[in-house]
Amino acid sequence: MPTSATSSPPSNTTRSPPHQLLRRLTTTAACSESKLKALRELKNQIIGNPTRKLAYLRLNAVSAVVSILQLCFHNNNDDDVSGHLRGFNYVSGHVRGVFGDVNVVGRGFGDVSGHVRGFVDDVNVVGRGLDDVNNVGGVFDDVRGHVRGFVDDVNDVLDDVKDVGRGFGDDVKDVGGGFGDDVKDVIVIQGAAVIGSFACGLDEGAKAVMEAGAFDLLLKLMPHPNFKVVDAVARALKLIYQSKFAPKFDFLQEKNMEYLILLLNNENENLTGLGASIITHSCQTNAEQKVLSDTGATERLLVLLRGSLAQRDASLESLASIFKDNREVTSKFVGPGNGRMLRDIVDLTKDKCPRTRLLACILLIVIRNADPLYLQEIQVKIKLIEVLFELVHDSGQVGDEAPFALSKLISDNEEVQKLAFDANGVDRLCDCFNKYLSLPRRLEGIFLALADLCSKLECCRSRFLALKGLDFVVEALGHDRAEVRAATCICLRNVTRSIKNLSAHEFMNETLIHLLLPLLCDKSYSVQVAAFGAINNIVVDCMPHKTVALRSGVVKILAGLSKSMDSTIRLNSVRALKNLMFLASCNCKQEILLELTLSTLTSLICDSEASVQEQALSLVRNLVDGSVDSIDYVLAEDCLLLNAVKRQLENRSKDEVLVQAVYVLGNVASGNELHKEAVMQLIFPQKDDKNESVICNLLKSNDSRLRTAVGWLLINLTLPDNPGTCDRVTTLRDVGIVSLLKNMMNDRCMDAKLRAKTAHYQVIEHGD
Repeated sequence: MPTSATSSPPSNTTRSPPHQLLRRLTTTAACSESKLKALRELKNQIIGNPTRKLAYLRLNAVSAVVSILQLCFHNNNDDDVSGHLRGFNYVSGHVRGVFGDVNVVGRGFGDVSGHVRGFVDDVNVVGRGLDDVNNVGGVFDDVRGHVRGFVDDVNDVLDDVKDVGRGFGDDVKDVGGGFGDDVKDVIVIQGAAVIGSFACGLDEGAKAVMEAGAFDLLLKLMPHPNFKVVDAVARALKLIYQSKFAPKFDFLQEKNMEYLILLLNNENENLTGLGASIITHSCQTNAEQKVLSDTGATERLLVLLRGSLAQRDASLESLASIFKDNREVTSKFVGPGNGRMLRDIVDLTKDKCPRTRLLACILLIVIRNADPLYLQEIQVKIKLIEVLFELVHDSGQVGDEAPFALSKLISDNEEVQKLAFDANGVDRLCDCFNKYLSLPRRLEGIFLALADLCSKLECCRSRFLALKGLDFVVEALGHDRAEVRAATCICLRNVTRSIKNLSAHEFMNETLIHLLLPLLCDKSYSVQVAAFGAINNIVVDCMPHKTVALRSGVVKILAGLSKSMDSTIRLNSVRALKNLMFLASCNCKQEILLELTLSTLTSLICDSEASVQEQALSLVRNLVDGSVDSIDYVLAEDCLLLNAVKRQLENRSKDEVLVQAVYVLGNVASGNELHKEAVMQLIFPQKDDKNESVICNLLKSNDSRLRTAVGWLLINLTLPDNPGTCDRVTTLRDVGIVSLLKNMMNDRCMDAKLRAKTAHYQVIEHGD
């Protein structure tokens, strides 16, 4: 994978300050030669240098370059090129003619005459795949032979090869075989290179390019008669399509597909690369995947897998977009009879180019996820794991992306997680922390890969803790990058799923909680949600250690967030309070309820979101679980909480909500006679009420969880040796509960069946 060139420009080259260079670009008095030199210097300054790109973006340099291109376009093409294309609605005949000529010119690309001829072989090697391999804007350092200067791309080679005493006009004539005789074409080529460099690898640059209108202008330049212009423009468009700001391509328009196929069928790498980038950027739906499959785009991409390095990588990336989560399309190309294609992709995981190996792994993961029937061989899975672990240590962008691919490979797959653990995966990832603390993208991926490794297997969690992984978590929770903080919280959430270590109080320490609390109010929404996931697990810790959390002020923060306008924040805050309430002492429960208040809890039970209702009722269920004093809370303030539960039962809420509501009543019914009678009055209508009891309806539910919950409620209401049991049994008989319990004794759900038998036995016993 190429890296940015490290050699310095020739000593006789003086870098112009940004303001001075911008004046040279914008002044109307400047000649074409001056503007061309300014464009070339601007390109050399920004390639591979995000800091300098940002400096020029603040000076609105992109608009200045676009203005120059617009002037050249109008002067050169107003008479020569008619019917310019709007968007991608190309007239196929016109495009076919243009790209037919392009193919002819393309065969001679690089045929530079004169004293440049000796450089052609090296120039062609460098020119192919420019900007594709590492998204470094065309910076590379592999020009061989007697080219000793600072070389940025093919254009730089052609510009630099000249006699010291000759003027720029003579230079253009000498290299006219490559650029064309018109200096304006050379300006367009340099301008397109600048636009592409601004868009490459920098969101701010890509956004500025789109806002300045560069994308539409470059599209209009695609039918240019000079192939060098077409090549440069295609390269710039390809880089724009690698950003999230590029417009979506409509594959469902027939003319658009004709144009796309023309791009893919071209022999030039930048044109095929543009076609592949369009697919990677825009292919998102099953319908689009099917169109690409049916119109031959996929077959062409498979052919390009045997092409040059740039074509191979672009094809691997595009095929991943076409196959993603689409079993039908995937099976068409990797199913029975197409084993060779799959073997070819597996072989590419052994390629000498790190980026090719990474993209091959990603494509194989996509194929496996689209249809688990493929890639079942253990050796292939082990190979993928080993390749990705090796690529994590790559010095470039591949190393940054490899842990994300590893995360996708092992996510929700316990078998592959076990293979990764056997390959010392936890140890190898933890070893990366100190090495890559300064690489936030890679650090984020490492935490996510560890999160997936620890999502299911206790052995992975234990190993992580044994390696002092919590120390790395503590350090990363305060990272400057929100993405790293979020990934760290996700990792901590999965590690804290360990019941064994929760019981051993490994996570309930003040340092960890104090670092997590500010993240609950982080300015990044994703960090907030991820932090809730970790807090939710940690506060489940056993009763003696809940005071640590209470002292930290977590209850006040969670109570405040439970009033958030965002339903996800409300949901997570209530869930955390529910877990904190689990098996808490009476003093802890009182402290939580004083901060939350009965009125807030009542409003949460009646929240507009069913998921919030469910968690609020579950919180009340934990509140009234335990001593009689705890149950008294539901009778406070004129039975405020109990009436809220009643409303949910009467409103026929979602089954998940009803289950929690019935369990609340079941816990209340486990209390004294006062509590039991309060439940009886709530669930059974008065004698003059002809409506069927809500409990009778729930016993007939198709949801076995509901039937089981009602069984527990009836058991607590009919416990023997309670003074009011006989009266309650009489009421149950009168409303028809006994016959329903008898039917449930043959229930398909074992839990419901056992609860029904117990309740029926107690009712019959009291009846006798």
